[in-house]
Amino acid sequence: MSKPTSPPASPVAITPIDALAEVSALGKRIAEGTKLFGEVRDEAVQIGTTPKDLVWSQDKVRLYRYRPLAESRGLPPVLIVYGLIGRYTMADLQEDRSLVRNLLNLGLDLYVVDWGHPGRAERFVTMDDYVDGYVGACVDVVSELSGRETISLLGICEGGVFTTCYAALYPERVSAMVLTITPIDFHADKDSDRPGHGFINVWTRALAPEDVDRLIEAQGSLPGALMGSIFSQMTPMRTLTKYNLDLLDALDDKKKFLNFLRMEKWIADRPDHPGEAAKQWLKDLYQENKLVANRFELGGRTVRLSDITCPVLNVFAQDDHIIPPETSKALKGRLGTDDYTELGLPGGHVGVFVGGKAQKLLGSGIADWLSRRG
Repeated sequence: MSKPTSPPASPVAITPIDALAEVSALGKRIAEGTKLFGEVRDEAVQIGTTPKDLVWSQDKVRLYRYRPLAESRGLPPVLIVYGLIGRYTMADLQEDRSLVRNLLNLGLDLYVVDWGHPGRAERFVTMDDYVDGYVGACVDVVSELSGRETISLLGICEGGVFTTCYAALYPERVSAMVLTITPIDFHADKDSDRPGHGFINVWTRALAPEDVDRLIEAQGSLPGALMGSIFSQMTPMRTLTKYNLDLLDALDDKKKFLNFLRMEKWIADRPDHPGEAAKQWLKDLYQENKLVANRFELGGRTVRLSDITCPVLNVFAQDDHIIPPETSKALKGRLGTDDYTELGLPGGHVGVFVGGKAQKLLGSGIADWLSRRG
Protein backbone atom coordinates (compact mmCIF):
# COMPACT_ATOMS: atom_id res chain seq x y z
CA MET A 1 0.00 0.00 0.00
CA SER A 2 1.54 3.31 -1.08
CA LYS A 3 1.98 6.09 1.40
CA PRO A 4 -0.16 9.18 0.89
CA THR A 5 1.77 12.01 -0.69
CA SER A 6 2.02 15.37 0.98
CA PRO A 7 0.37 18.27 -0.78
CA PRO A 8 2.82 20.59 -2.52
CA ALA A 9 4.01 23.49 -0.45
CA SER A 10 2.27 26.73 -1.15
CA PRO A 11 4.47 29.44 -2.66
CA VAL A 12 5.50 32.16 -0.27
CA ALA A 13 3.44 35.22 -1.02
CA ILE A 14 5.35 38.47 -1.53
CA THR A 15 3.57 41.29 0.19
CA PRO A 16 3.56 44.86 -1.12
CA ILE A 17 5.73 45.81 1.87
CA ASP A 18 8.34 43.19 0.86
CA ALA A 19 8.33 44.45 -2.71
CA LEU A 20 8.76 48.04 -1.59
CA ALA A 21 11.65 47.00 0.67
CA GLU A 22 13.41 45.28 -2.24
CA VAL A 23 12.91 48.31 -4.48
CA SER A 24 14.20 50.59 -1.74
CA ALA A 25 17.30 48.39 -1.19
CA LEU A 26 17.97 48.31 -4.94
CA GLY A 27 17.65 52.07 -5.17
CA LYS A 28 20.09 52.48 -2.30
CA ARG A 29 22.66 50.18 -3.97
CA ILE A 30 22.33 52.06 -7.27
CA ALA A 31 22.79 55.38 -5.47
CA GLU A 32 25.88 54.10 -3.66
CA GLY A 33 27.20 52.66 -6.92
CA THR A 34 26.70 55.97 -8.72
CA LYS A 35 28.68 57.69 -5.96
CA LEU A 36 31.41 55.05 -6.22
CA PHE A 37 31.59 55.50 -10.01
CA GLY A 38 32.05 59.22 -9.51
CA GLU A 39 34.85 58.77 -6.99
CA VAL A 40 36.97 56.18 -8.86
CA ARG A 41 39.82 57.50 -10.99
CA ASP A 42 41.93 55.69 -13.56
CA GLU A 43 44.97 55.54 -11.30
CA ALA A 44 42.97 53.35 -8.92
CA VAL A 45 42.38 50.78 -11.68
CA GLN A 46 45.95 50.08 -12.71
CA ILE A 47 46.93 46.59 -13.89
CA GLY A 48 50.34 44.97 -14.25
CA THR A 49 51.68 46.95 -11.30
CA THR A 50 54.38 44.57 -10.01
CA PRO A 51 57.67 46.56 -10.13
CA LYS A 52 59.90 45.70 -13.08
CA ASP A 53 62.78 47.17 -15.09
CA LEU A 54 63.31 47.41 -18.84
CA VAL A 55 66.39 45.37 -19.81
CA TRP A 56 66.09 45.13 -23.60
CA SER A 57 63.97 46.44 -26.49
CA GLN A 58 63.71 46.05 -30.24
CA ASP A 59 61.06 47.53 -32.50
CA LYS A 60 57.89 47.51 -30.34
CA VAL A 61 58.99 44.53 -28.22
CA ARG A 62 60.11 45.10 -24.64
CA LEU A 63 61.77 42.70 -22.20
CA TYR A 64 61.32 43.41 -18.49
CA ARG A 65 62.86 41.89 -15.40
CA TYR A 66 60.68 41.84 -12.29
CA ARG A 67 62.24 43.04 -9.07
CA PRO A 68 62.59 40.24 -6.48
CA LEU A 69 60.09 40.02 -3.63
CA ALA A 70 61.71 37.15 -1.70
CA GLU A 71 64.99 35.33 -1.26
CA SER A 72 66.05 33.58 -4.45
CA ARG A 73 65.75 29.81 -4.77
CA GLY A 74 68.82 29.81 -7.00
CA LEU A 75 66.89 28.33 -9.94
CA PRO A 76 67.38 29.24 -13.61
CA PRO A 77 65.49 32.44 -14.52
CA VAL A 78 62.01 32.11 -16.01
CA LEU A 79 60.95 33.97 -19.16
CA ILE A 80 57.18 34.55 -19.43
CA VAL A 81 55.91 34.63 -23.03
CA TYR A 82 52.28 35.67 -23.56
CA GLY A 83 50.42 35.51 -26.86
CA LEU A 84 49.72 38.26 -29.39
CA ILE A 85 45.92 38.20 -29.05
CA GLY A 86 45.89 39.45 -25.45
CA ARG A 87 48.26 41.24 -23.10
CA TYR A 88 50.71 39.77 -20.61
CA THR A 89 49.11 41.84 -17.84
CA MET A 90 46.58 39.01 -17.34
CA ALA A 91 49.30 37.28 -15.33
CA ASP A 92 49.54 40.37 -13.10
CA LEU A 93 45.99 41.68 -13.08
CA GLN A 94 45.61 42.59 -9.41
CA GLU A 95 47.88 42.47 -6.38
CA ASP A 96 46.00 39.77 -4.49
CA ARG A 97 45.53 37.55 -7.55
CA SER A 98 48.73 37.76 -9.55
CA LEU A 99 50.66 34.79 -10.89
CA VAL A 100 53.68 37.06 -11.24
CA ARG A 101 53.61 38.14 -7.59
CA ASN A 102 53.02 34.59 -6.43
CA LEU A 103 56.07 33.32 -8.30
CA LEU A 104 58.21 36.21 -7.09
CA ASN A 105 57.12 35.58 -3.51
CA LEU A 106 58.23 31.98 -4.01
CA GLY A 107 61.76 33.06 -4.91
CA LEU A 108 61.79 32.82 -8.73
CA ASP A 109 63.73 35.17 -11.00
CA LEU A 110 61.15 36.40 -13.54
CA TYR A 111 61.31 38.12 -16.92
CA VAL A 112 58.39 38.94 -19.21
CA VAL A 113 58.05 39.80 -22.91
CA ASP A 114 55.77 42.72 -23.79
CA TRP A 115 54.80 42.60 -27.48
CA GLY A 116 53.37 46.11 -27.34
CA HIS A 117 50.63 47.12 -29.78
CA PRO A 118 51.54 46.03 -33.32
CA GLY A 119 50.20 48.18 -36.14
CA ARG A 120 50.36 48.26 -39.93
CA ALA A 121 54.16 48.51 -39.71
CA GLU A 122 54.11 44.91 -38.44
CA ARG A 123 51.94 43.71 -41.35
CA PHE A 124 54.59 41.31 -42.66
CA VAL A 125 56.07 40.12 -39.35
CA THR A 126 55.76 36.34 -39.18
CA MET A 127 55.76 33.72 -36.44
CA ASP A 128 59.26 32.91 -37.68
CA ASP A 129 60.26 36.43 -36.64
CA TYR A 130 58.60 36.09 -33.24
CA VAL A 131 60.12 32.70 -32.38
CA ASP A 132 63.55 32.85 -34.02
CA GLY A 133 63.91 36.60 -33.69
CA TYR A 134 62.26 38.13 -30.64
CA VAL A 135 61.96 35.10 -28.34
CA GLY A 136 65.45 33.99 -29.32
CA ALA A 137 66.86 37.44 -28.56
CA CYS A 138 65.07 37.55 -25.20
CA VAL A 139 66.49 34.14 -24.27
CA ASP A 140 69.98 35.41 -25.16
CA VAL A 141 69.55 38.52 -22.99
CA VAL A 142 68.18 36.59 -20.00
CA SER A 143 70.96 34.02 -20.34
CA GLU A 144 73.63 36.73 -20.44
CA LEU A 145 72.20 38.68 -17.48
CA SER A 146 71.89 35.55 -15.35
CA GLY A 147 75.17 33.97 -16.40
CA ARG A 148 73.40 30.71 -17.29
CA GLU A 149 73.54 28.76 -20.52
CA THR A 150 69.93 27.58 -20.20
CA ILE A 151 66.77 29.20 -18.84
CA SER A 152 63.18 28.14 -18.17
CA LEU A 153 60.26 29.20 -20.35
CA LEU A 154 56.68 29.88 -19.23
CA GLY A 155 54.37 30.12 -22.23
CA ILE A 156 50.76 31.30 -21.99
CA CYS A 157 48.16 30.49 -24.70
CA GLU A 158 49.62 31.47 -28.10
CA GLY A 159 52.82 32.33 -26.25
CA GLY A 160 52.96 28.68 -25.24
CA VAL A 161 53.00 27.75 -28.92
CA PHE A 162 55.92 30.15 -29.38
CA THR A 163 57.87 28.57 -26.51
CA THR A 164 57.01 25.06 -27.73
CA CYS A 165 58.42 25.89 -31.15
CA TYR A 166 61.51 27.48 -29.62
CA ALA A 167 62.15 24.50 -27.31
CA ALA A 168 61.87 22.17 -30.32
CA LEU A 169 64.23 24.22 -32.50
CA TYR A 170 66.72 25.13 -29.75
CA PRO A 171 66.51 22.37 -27.12
CA GLU A 172 70.02 23.15 -25.86
CA ARG A 173 68.87 26.59 -24.61
CA VAL A 174 65.92 25.47 -22.45
CA SER A 175 66.27 23.91 -18.99
CA ALA A 176 62.53 23.45 -18.40
CA MET A 177 59.26 24.60 -19.93
CA VAL A 178 55.89 25.38 -18.38
CA LEU A 179 52.90 25.63 -20.71
CA THR A 180 49.61 27.13 -19.57
CA ILE A 181 46.32 26.95 -21.54
CA THR A 182 48.33 26.16 -24.69
CA PRO A 183 46.79 24.47 -27.75
CA ILE A 184 48.86 21.70 -29.33
CA ASP A 185 46.28 19.65 -31.26
CA PHE A 186 43.95 22.27 -32.70
CA HIS A 187 41.44 19.62 -33.82
CA ALA A 188 41.20 17.64 -30.58
CA ASP A 189 37.99 19.50 -29.74
CA LYS A 190 36.24 17.43 -32.41
CA ASP A 191 36.17 14.51 -29.98
CA SER A 192 34.82 16.63 -27.10
CA ASP A 193 31.19 16.17 -26.08
CA ARG A 194 31.01 19.42 -24.11
CA PRO A 195 28.77 21.95 -25.87
CA GLY A 196 30.18 25.45 -26.15
CA HIS A 197 33.79 24.32 -25.82
CA GLY A 198 36.01 24.90 -28.83
CA PHE A 199 33.72 27.35 -30.59
CA ILE A 200 36.67 29.40 -31.82
CA ASN A 201 38.16 26.22 -33.34
CA VAL A 202 34.89 25.53 -35.18
CA TRP A 203 34.61 29.16 -36.34
CA THR A 204 38.18 29.22 -37.66
CA ARG A 205 37.86 25.90 -39.48
CA ALA A 206 34.67 27.21 -41.12
CA LEU A 207 36.62 30.03 -42.79
CA ALA A 208 37.97 29.46 -46.27
CA PRO A 209 41.75 30.07 -46.45
CA GLU A 210 41.18 32.81 -49.02
CA ASP A 211 38.79 34.54 -46.59
CA VAL A 212 41.63 34.73 -44.06
CA ASP A 213 43.88 36.21 -46.76
CA ARG A 214 41.24 38.80 -47.71
CA LEU A 215 40.77 39.82 -44.08
CA ILE A 216 44.50 40.38 -43.59
CA GLU A 217 44.89 42.16 -46.93
CA ALA A 218 42.03 44.53 -46.08
CA GLN A 219 43.01 45.22 -42.46
CA GLY A 220 46.75 44.60 -42.45
CA SER A 221 46.21 42.57 -39.27
CA LEU A 222 43.77 40.42 -37.37
CA PRO A 223 41.93 43.23 -35.56
CA GLY A 224 41.84 42.99 -31.79
CA ALA A 225 38.31 44.39 -31.80
CA LEU A 226 37.17 41.55 -34.07
CA MET A 227 38.65 38.89 -31.79
CA GLY A 228 37.13 40.64 -28.79
CA SER A 229 33.67 40.43 -30.34
CA ILE A 230 34.17 36.74 -31.17
CA PHE A 231 35.18 35.97 -27.59
CA SER A 232 32.07 37.81 -26.38
CA GLN A 233 29.84 35.75 -28.67
CA MET A 234 31.26 32.53 -27.22
CA THR A 235 29.52 33.28 -23.90
CA PRO A 236 26.49 35.36 -24.92
CA MET A 237 24.59 35.12 -21.64
CA ARG A 238 27.68 36.07 -19.67
CA THR A 239 28.23 39.03 -21.97
CA LEU A 240 24.61 40.16 -21.56
CA THR A 241 24.54 39.94 -17.78
CA LYS A 242 27.95 41.20 -16.67
CA TYR A 243 27.10 44.88 -17.13
CA ASN A 244 23.89 44.65 -15.13
CA LEU A 245 23.73 41.70 -12.74
CA ASP A 246 27.48 41.25 -12.18
CA LEU A 247 28.15 44.98 -12.00
CA LEU A 248 25.22 45.51 -9.65
CA ASP A 249 26.58 42.78 -7.40
CA ALA A 250 29.94 44.55 -7.23
CA LEU A 251 28.66 48.04 -6.48
CA ASP A 252 28.42 47.57 -2.72
CA ASP A 253 32.01 46.30 -2.40
CA LYS A 254 34.72 48.74 -3.54
CA LYS A 255 37.42 46.07 -3.80
CA LYS A 256 35.18 43.83 -5.91
CA PHE A 257 34.17 46.83 -8.02
CA LEU A 258 37.80 47.78 -8.74
CA ASN A 259 38.62 44.20 -9.68
CA PHE A 260 35.65 44.24 -12.08
CA LEU A 261 37.04 47.40 -13.69
CA ARG A 262 40.55 45.91 -13.91
CA MET A 263 39.22 42.95 -15.85
CA GLU A 264 37.32 45.28 -18.19
CA LYS A 265 40.46 47.34 -18.67
CA TRP A 266 42.42 44.23 -19.68
CA ILE A 267 39.67 43.13 -22.07
CA ALA A 268 39.61 46.57 -23.72
CA ASP A 269 43.40 46.49 -24.18
CA ARG A 270 43.33 43.88 -26.96
CA PRO A 271 46.02 44.58 -29.57
CA ASP A 272 45.81 43.80 -33.27
CA HIS A 273 47.56 40.58 -34.31
CA PRO A 274 50.26 41.12 -37.02
CA GLY A 275 48.98 40.03 -40.43
CA GLU A 276 51.39 37.36 -41.68
CA ALA A 277 51.70 35.81 -38.22
CA ALA A 278 47.90 35.73 -38.04
CA LYS A 279 47.76 33.83 -41.34
CA GLN A 280 50.08 31.18 -39.93
CA TRP A 281 48.13 31.06 -36.66
CA LEU A 282 44.75 30.64 -38.35
CA LYS A 283 45.63 28.61 -41.45
CA ASP A 284 48.67 26.50 -40.54
CA LEU A 285 47.59 25.74 -36.97
CA TYR A 286 43.85 26.15 -36.48
CA GLN A 287 42.86 24.94 -39.94
CA GLU A 288 45.60 22.54 -41.04
CA ASN A 289 46.72 21.47 -37.53
CA LYS A 290 50.36 21.27 -38.58
CA LEU A 291 51.96 21.53 -35.14
CA VAL A 292 50.77 18.22 -33.71
CA ALA A 293 51.44 16.54 -37.06
CA ASN A 294 55.08 17.75 -37.08
CA ARG A 295 54.49 19.65 -40.33
CA PHE A 296 54.75 23.23 -39.03
CA GLU A 297 57.76 25.07 -40.45
CA LEU A 298 59.58 28.13 -39.14
CA GLY A 299 62.63 29.59 -40.83
CA GLY A 300 62.75 26.67 -43.26
CA ARG A 301 62.93 24.11 -40.43
CA THR A 302 60.24 21.71 -39.30
CA VAL A 303 59.05 22.00 -35.70
CA ARG A 304 59.03 18.47 -34.27
CA LEU A 305 57.59 17.97 -30.81
CA SER A 306 59.86 14.96 -30.31
CA ASP A 307 62.86 17.33 -30.43
CA ILE A 308 61.79 18.87 -27.10
CA THR A 309 64.06 17.25 -24.51
CA CYS A 310 63.57 19.47 -21.45
CA PRO A 311 61.11 18.66 -18.63
CA VAL A 312 57.60 19.97 -19.42
CA LEU A 313 54.78 20.99 -17.10
CA ASN A 314 51.50 21.29 -19.00
CA VAL A 315 48.85 23.34 -17.16
CA PHE A 316 45.30 23.48 -18.48
CA ALA A 317 41.98 24.85 -17.26
CA GLN A 318 39.39 22.13 -16.75
CA ASP A 319 36.51 24.32 -17.96
CA ASP A 320 38.33 26.25 -20.69
CA HIS A 321 35.92 26.94 -23.56
CA ILE A 322 38.54 28.81 -25.63
CA ILE A 323 41.39 26.27 -25.40
CA PRO A 324 39.61 23.00 -24.52
CA PRO A 325 41.71 20.73 -22.25
CA GLU A 326 41.85 18.06 -24.96
CA THR A 327 43.80 20.39 -27.26
CA SER A 328 46.48 20.88 -24.58
CA LYS A 329 46.66 17.32 -23.22
CA ALA A 330 47.44 16.07 -26.74
CA LEU A 331 51.09 16.91 -26.00
CA LYS A 332 51.44 13.81 -23.82
CA GLY A 333 53.48 11.06 -25.44
CA ARG A 334 54.77 13.27 -28.26
CA LEU A 335 57.87 14.71 -26.59
CA GLY A 336 61.48 13.60 -26.63
CA THR A 337 61.47 13.43 -22.82
CA ASP A 338 59.71 11.24 -20.28
CA ASP A 339 59.70 14.10 -17.74
CA TYR A 340 56.20 15.30 -18.56
CA THR A 341 53.63 16.45 -16.00
CA GLU A 342 50.03 17.59 -16.36
CA LEU A 343 48.28 19.96 -13.97
CA GLY A 344 44.54 20.47 -14.47
CA LEU A 345 43.14 23.42 -12.54
CA PRO A 346 39.56 24.52 -11.84
CA GLY A 347 38.20 27.42 -13.84
CA GLY A 348 38.16 28.73 -17.36
CA HIS A 349 40.62 30.38 -19.73
CA VAL A 350 41.07 33.51 -17.62
CA GLY A 351 39.91 32.06 -14.31
CA VAL A 352 42.99 29.86 -14.12
CA PHE A 353 44.97 33.08 -13.47
CA VAL A 354 42.54 35.11 -11.37
CA GLY A 355 40.16 32.52 -9.87
CA GLY A 356 40.44 32.01 -6.13
CA LYS A 357 40.83 28.22 -6.25
CA ALA A 358 43.33 28.17 -9.11
CA GLN A 359 45.37 30.99 -7.56
CA LYS A 360 46.17 28.77 -4.57
CA LEU A 361 47.48 26.04 -6.85
CA LEU A 362 49.02 27.61 -9.95
CA GLY A 363 51.95 29.60 -8.56
CA SER A 364 52.99 27.02 -5.98
CA GLY A 365 52.50 24.21 -8.50
CA ILE A 366 54.85 25.86 -10.99
CA ALA A 367 57.48 26.86 -8.40
CA ASP A 368 57.55 23.45 -6.72
CA TRP A 369 57.76 21.65 -10.06
CA LEU A 370 60.69 23.85 -11.18
CA SER A 371 62.43 23.37 -7.81
CA ARG A 372 62.33 19.60 -8.14
CA ARG A 373 64.16 19.94 -11.45
CA GLY A 374 66.88 22.16 -9.96
